[in-house]
Amino acid sequence: MIQITSRRAPVLRRAAAVVAAGALVPGLAACSDSPTNAGGATASVKAGTDGTDDGSRITLWTRAPLEKQAKLLVSAYNASHENQVALTVVPNDDYVAKVGAAAGSNSLPDLFAADIVYVPNFVKQGLFQDISANIDALSYKDEINKGHLTAGTADGKEHVLPFVLDLSVMMWNKDLFKEAGLDPDKAPTTLAEFASDAKKVQGLNKSGTYGTATGLNCGGCEVFTWFPSVWADGESVMNEAGTEANFTSDSAKAVFSTWRDLWKSGAVLPSSKNEAGPTWTAGFTDGKVGIMPYPATLLSSTTGFDVGVAGIPGSKGGESTFVGGDGIGVSKDSKKAAQAWNFLSWLMSEKAQVGVLAKDNDVVSRGDLANNEYSQKDDRLVKINEVAAKGQTPVSLNFQQAYNAPGSPWLSLTRDQVIGSAGDLSKQNAAITAILGQ
Repeated sequence: MIQITSRRAPVLRRAAAVVAAGALVPGLAACSDSPTNAGGATASVKAGTDGTDDGSRITLWTRAPLEKQAKLLVSAYNASHENQVALTVVPNDDYVAKVGAAAGSNSLPDLFAADIVYVPNFVKQGLFQDISANIDALSYKDEINKGHLTAGTADGKEHVLPFVLDLSVMMWNKDLFKEAGLDPDKAPTTLAEFASDAKKVQGLNKSGTYGTATGLNCGGCEVFTWFPSVWADGESVMNEAGTEANFTSDSAKAVFSTWRDLWKSGAVLPSSKNEAGPTWTAGFTDGKVGIMPYPATLLSSTTGFDVGVAGIPGSKGGESTFVGGDGIGVSKDSKKAAQAWNFLSWLMSEKAQVGVLAKDNDVVSRGDLANNEYSQKDDRLVKINEVAAKGQTPVSLNFQQAYNAPGSPWLSLTRDQVIGSAGDLSKQNAAITAILGQ
């Protein structure tokens, strides 16, 4: 059973998995009257390794950007189990408010997925049950994506597993590369090479075609695609606690200066200036952009031309990725935790990871399954799985307010450094830290 609460969001919005707009709902605090332990998490799920499959109806919510993967997973589970999952797909912009309202009225579904950057806050609010014992019992626990596990861990207790991973990677249009005299099979290995490739495509002077594109009015787009260049250089964007920003480093400065140069040279799709997220990948998908950092989940839907895939390079070389997507856990309100765990344990199994996700050209959440029968058929999928191991998932309780929200201090910083006056970076960095540390 699948319920869609409104018309499906366009595929171009899938990248908003890490780009979610809107603020965390203050009403989430209303869920604090639920039974919690001192660590802020509900009592641990009482179930065996595989949970219970007794024909129960389990409810699951997900965001529209992950609708395709969620439908495939639910359909496969329902076809092979006595339990039946009833899936509700919620528009991305409505999701946080819907979760907040349900949390306040103790009416959350049995399972719900959440943008990984929201997970730490949801865990702090007590919205997920503690599933540490179940996760610890999995023989392949050490192979599960650590970024997602960490984001859902508080006071040493784990609350979520990866639902669907979304990675940022460098993609380029091989047809445009050939026209520009570039090697279509050679990925840029530094930010400087990326900029050079973009300018050469721009030099074709083809009407409506540009070297690169991004979302310069979309904090989440920039987080998703610019953070990895800092990580590729071995630098950090925040301290380990996620309470202090670090955008005055040479690596961060190189990111801003590279994009500023590209903008001033005219190699950036002009609509990027006011692009707030919904269509930031459209130019590349339409074959009108030469090269850009891009969501890996859109590879299967980017057709009509040959596409190259690589990790996102730093100023000094190396490569990295933002490991985004959604985490999923058992809600505080579920009375069917054992049955819900049955779905989660199946979700982590080879049948789901390879037989459903990898088959659909999606990234698996287990390192031991990265090299599988489907990824082996496409070198690009092998590359995506390889770079996933080099990526990071930043964790901060105030991530949304500092980076993703409209008018966030991060967005103010990037717009000024790229298309503005390039003012005092130290002060702009401090403004982000002030939000992170609240």
